[in-house]
Amino acid sequence: MMKIILLILCIHSIELKKIKMTVTDGQAVELEYHVTMFTIQLSKPVSEPVTLNLTAENQNIAYPLKKSITILPSDDTTPQLVFVYGANIGNTYIDISFNSTEIEKDEKHDRVRIVVVNSLAIKFISILIGWVYFLAWSVSFYPQTYKNFKRKSVVGLNFDFVCYNMTGFLAYSFFNVGLFWVPSIQNDYFKRYGGTEIPVQANDVFFSLHAVTLTGITIIQCIIYERGGQKVSKVCIGLLSVTYLFAFSAFIPACLSKLSWLTYLYYFSYIKLGVTLIKYIPQAYMNYKRKSTVGWSIENIKLDFTGGSLSIVQMILLAYNNNEWNSIFGDFTKFALGLFSILFDILFLLQHYVFYRHHGKRCHHDENAPHDERCLILPIHS
Repeated sequence: MMKIILLILCIHSIELKKIKMTVTDGQAVELEYHVTMFTIQLSKPVSEPVTLNLTAENQNIAYPLKKSITILPSDDTTPQLVFVYGANIGNTYIDISFNSTEIEKDEKHDRVRIVVVNSLAIKFISILIGWVYFLAWSVSFYPQTYKNFKRKSVVGLNFDFVCYNMTGFLAYSFFNVGLFWVPSIQNDYFKRYGGTEIPVQANDVFFSLHAVTLTGITIIQCIIYERGGQKVSKVCIGLLSVTYLFAFSAFIPACLSKLSWLTYLYYFSYIKLGVTLIKYIPQAYMNYKRKSTVGWSIENIKLDFTGGSLSIVQMILLAYNNNEWNSIFGDFTKFALGLFSILFDILFLLQHYVFYRHHGKRCHHDENAPHDERCLILPIHS
């Protein structure tokens, strides 16, 4: 009995020592130059010749110049070059198949993704733009937080805006995390919209989670610092109650497979879009009523305007470069988020620099003003 067990363990050990095949990612290729390449490398030499068959899923987009390559024992572990011809803009896969029992089969390394784009320069520019707007949007939360800390006051910052912000970014985080990290949801997305690119990038995920964290800090500041008698409005409480009730009620059919998780995630994207449509209104109205932007950080608005503009530019560049205009509508929340942010940012810039630019300087020493107004019109800290 002991010999049989040892024999089984020995056979299992031999099976685990199969040759591993490593395939590098296919490099993007410009349509103008047509040819790109990737490499295939084995972890150790084969004992007999092995033929690797290369098959393109969509030859109208790209295909290997050779349909097969043969690896000989004498090749050792030398990387094998595979040249690919890009015919049209788009994305496709090249599948690698073989009959050898020496090489371990691995779905991750048995296919290579090939991307044919209009311009590699546009691809790199769009990546750079993505990180710039990510930084601009991420940093935009700090000026208001720092201003609150320096003044030890949140007077001038509308509480409804803060509550809407938290709800919106929570919803946006759920959408980004689900679409970026859950494979089954990604597969549903590709079936619905086609293509091979999800519209959510790593910086989108980090941005939304970072926004939730910084907004949470702002909420704490609203609790511990001077408020000037301000509180969350009944309208805001009512709208947010309905929103959270809707999100919870839709969660149940999703758990019961009556609603796809992709559709459920899109509900959160719609919540984010709806919040973006209204969240700036209370702050803009408050500035109008006070005829002042004191306590409201204009640096936040400048950075937000930069991020929103670049976000839209990046989406347009990616859609053009990959010939996937559906990607814009596949993540319409991201597109609309940038557009609406820009419109309101322009309004806030006009309030600060045109409509009420002298109000803070003229009124913050007025000791005869009503108590509420004296609380609202504090010395300006730049």
